Amino acid sequence: LLLLLEATLLQLASGSRHPFYNGFYYNHIMNDMGNGQDKDYFNGPKLVVETSKDPVYSYSGANITLPCHYRYEPDPGAKRKIRIKWSKLRDDYTKEQDVMVAIGKTSVAFGDFKGRAHLHQASQHEASLVISDVRLKDDGKYRCEVIDGLEDESDVVDLRLQGIVFPYQPPRGQYRLNFHEAEQVCQDQGAILATFHQLFQAWSEGLDWCNAGWLADGTVQYPIRLPRKPCGGLHLAPGIRSYGPRHRHLHRFDAYCFSSMLRGEVFYLDRLTGMTLEEAKQSCQEAGAEIAQVGHLYSAWKFLGLDRCSAGWLADGSVRYPIVKPRPNCGPAEPGVRTFGFPSKGRFGVFCYKER
Repeated sequence: LLLLLEATLLQLASGSRHPFYNGFYYNHIMNDMGNGQDKDYFNGPKLVVETSKDPVYSYSGANITLPCHYRYEPDPGAKRKIRIKWSKLRDDYTKEQDVMVAIGKTSVAFGDFKGRAHLHQASQHEASLVISDVRLKDDGKYRCEVIDGLEDESDVVDLRLQGIVFPYQPPRGQYRLNFHEAEQVCQDQGAILATFHQLFQAWSEGLDWCNAGWLADGTVQYPIRLPRKPCGGLHLAPGIRSYGPRHRHLHRFDAYCFSSMLRGEVFYLDRLTGMTLEEAKQSCQEAGAEIAQVGHLYSAWKFLGLDRCSAGWLADGSVRYPIVKPRPNCGPAEPGVRTFGFPSKGRFGVFCYKER
């Protein structure tokens, strides 16, 4: 019986439909136009599905509920046999990723959502989705689909992670990354490639960077707040400059990475004589932590107010420091994460990261 139920759920996830009688009635009407096309006219209660019209905000490591409710107009009263399917959509709605399907109290989650996704049904007509231990790539649009026999209605809710976009260049220098290498360097920094929506949000908050970088959809773009000659020209309005889709293996650019709020803390360690990179890693381990990644430092700067006018090593071999309140001898007059690049030698402090 369990195998049969799972097979039914898998068929539902793949898009198959097996109608069953549910109290709805359909009148089959012969088309009198003589073109051989008949039409079914629905005559019965209308199924309505509704999700949140506003985005639902969360952060990495949290548990989140994506609301979804359905109703009938008019309400037939009797309880019905409902199938529920949740899918994650691309921004352009052209492709879906199955999240979970459910019939009654039995459900199956798929892919990365196994063990993390389940339904919340506090009321009779609720089909809300609970995602536990939210991950960076969970950010996006989700479709709640309710199937009642021949009736199939859905609505979309937007899950947005609170985070920060930062441009990234590897130690080799500018424009050295193809798309797949850009994906990897972001992962190495505790981040993922940013989406266009995330880059646009960062631009609206003040991000201005003249180097073109990969985004998650394979396009190459860059955000400009202050138009200038090397960045598209003086006469173009502020905005997101786009190179469009590029060849993911052959073309090389920088990367725009996205990191969310932290589940831990970033702290600074130093010695009177400073440390080499290897000594810095060892000092973090002795403190019960690990050397921080670039994404950790940006997140701590934005969400935890980390402000330190002392340069420190990070895991990628770069030396940086975060400034919330600009002041003399601490770099430019704007807040930000300053960088010394990737020094081959030198002695500095270190930023460590420890999960709570």
